[in-house]
Amino acid sequence: MEDEHICIDNLIEHLGATADFPSPGAFYGVFDGHGGTDAASFIRDNILRFIVEDSQFSNCVEKAIKSAFVKADYAFSDASSLDISSGTTALTALIFGRTMIIANAGDCRAVLGRRGRAIEMSKDHKPNCTSERIRIEKLGGVIYDGYLNGQLSVARALGDWHMKGPKGSTYPLSAEPELQETHLTDDDEFLIMGCDGLWDVMSSQCAVTMARKELMLHNDPERCSRELVREALKRNTCDNLTVIVVCFSSDPPPRIEIPQTRVMRSISAEGLNLLKGVLDCNS
Repeated sequence: MEDEHICIDNLIEHLGATADFPSPGAFYGVFDGHGGTDAASFIRDNILRFIVEDSQFSNCVEKAIKSAFVKADYAFSDASSLDISSGTTALTALIFGRTMIIANAGDCRAVLGRRGRAIEMSKDHKPNCTSERIRIEKLGGVIYDGYLNGQLSVARALGDWHMKGPKGSTYPLSAEPELQETHLTDDDEFLIMGCDGLWDVMSSQCAVTMARKELMLHNDPERCSRELVREALKRNTCDNLTVIVVCFSSDPPPRIEIPQTRVMRSISAEGLNLLKGVLDCNS
């Protein structure tokens, strides 16, 4: 088990009262390590600091996050006491007010539950993904049997400095994250963040359907995370498992009412997605 994670529900309290940060604020992250735990542990412990201390943080949070991922990667390469050949994917969620910014480098995934519908907030960076393959081959990399340079099953990661060149140069294995920003509404109920051990055996919609059902029963996101892990184990996942569930309301998700008419019965988009998720989970 080489995964790490971080959950900070109150950023103002965590950073200190003098922190220049909109309230309420929160930060979450999942880090899927490989080749040892050093990279995952280092990035977990330092990535938030690199974000909030970046000179662009006050004016452009997105640029600060992108810069922080690269700076954290460089800082890890300078950590002489650590194994810099270890690596990690990194998936983070920064929330301030109703704004949520997802940053991803690797094949972890963030999925938003919006009234029973799964909204993918990140893209899995697999070497065989068309856009990643083009980027890799343009930089002189090759893909063998789905592995970057025949060694790594992800196209983006922090660490793995045996596969990278001098700092400041571009190389096929990138530490730069892709970002997705959204404005949370009352329809946005929860966020699931998980490493690929979950998504290898469960679709995004199935996970949202299962999580919503669990939260309606007990409204406990930690218990919900454990149930998703248990379900992935039942489905014989072959990888590490780390799952975070973040609820945006203190109330459990409401029941989805399916509208009816006197002539015919119809199903809402949310109800249809919920039904698809149930069928997926039972298949």
